[in-house]
Amino acid sequence: MTIQESVKWLASHDNYLLLTHLNPDGDTVMSAAALCRALRRKNKKACLYRNPQITAKQLPFVEKLFAPEDFEVQNVVAVDLATEKLFPEGFDGAVDFCIDHHPSNSHYAKNEIIEPECSSCGEIILKLIKSWTGKLTKNEATLLYIALTTDTGAFQYANVNAESYRAAAALMDAGAEHSKVMMHFFRKTSLSRLKLEGMIYSSLHYYRDGKIVVALVTQKMMKEAGANEDDCDDLAGLSGRAENARINVTIRELKDGSCKVSVRSAPGVSSEKVCEVLGGGGHELAAGCTIQDSPEKAEKILVDVIETVCGDSL
Repeated sequence: MTIQESVKWLASHDNYLLLTHLNPDGDTVMSAAALCRALRRKNKKACLYRNPQITAKQLPFVEKLFAPEDFEVQNVVAVDLATEKLFPEGFDGAVDFCIDHHPSNSHYAKNEIIEPECSSCGEIILKLIKSWTGKLTKNEATLLYIALTTDTGAFQYANVNAESYRAAAALMDAGAEHSKVMMHFFRKTSLSRLKLEGMIYSSLHYYRDGKIVVALVTQKMMKEAGANEDDCDDLAGLSGRAENARINVTIRELKDGSCKVSVRSAPGVSSEKVCEVLGGGGHELAAGCTIQDSPEKAEKILVDVIETVCGDSL
């Protein structure tokens, strides 16, 4: 669907439950929150699904938008969910409309708008709100600015393009609180996060003369650092700071014994192809998957897949 067709669909329905994805990042949470507020401005009933994994850092921006137990859902909208495997804990229903920017989207929804050229899902929500309402509120602009900056690493990642900066300018013109967002999400961090980062940096594993870099984040490390889920935002980018890295992998052991895998790569090396082999997906330069094994075994699996899929491009 186009932006105009999507607006028409949203305008013709009501009672929306907005989904954010498993292990939610700033893009899915804040994009859904901004859309929720815009729907309410248009006199629609809209609430966020109470994703139990939303972090303490994200919670103040969305806690007033969660659906009450008696909310009567008529339409489910997934925001930034590429596949059914990313449905949040406790949700197993059907999705009526999907808003996404992942080229690997599995087309699970009855209706969809997918714009892979966007560096964040927030950019699509920005276009939808402006097309429908003519302008954004200051609150909506701030939410979408969080979405944009977290998915681009404050404009450091390779997914950034000229439209990313145009979106940022439009959001700041609408009143987005740049300084507040930067301080809350990028400038300040907990002591436990700092300790965890030190442990990660000191234990990086290098392959192919440093072109492949692997970071392991085990439950033992989390415990020793005193870290929790709120300390795990954007860990995926740390190992990519090594100067020779062409592809970097972060393997985070979860409490259930599985491993959440994040892959980041330089242009010409496909993170997406690596993760697709293992049942995941994402973008060319940033993708993810889950491996039901120990961090050490997951590392061996991933290095073997990278050598097979990307060996010639390293």
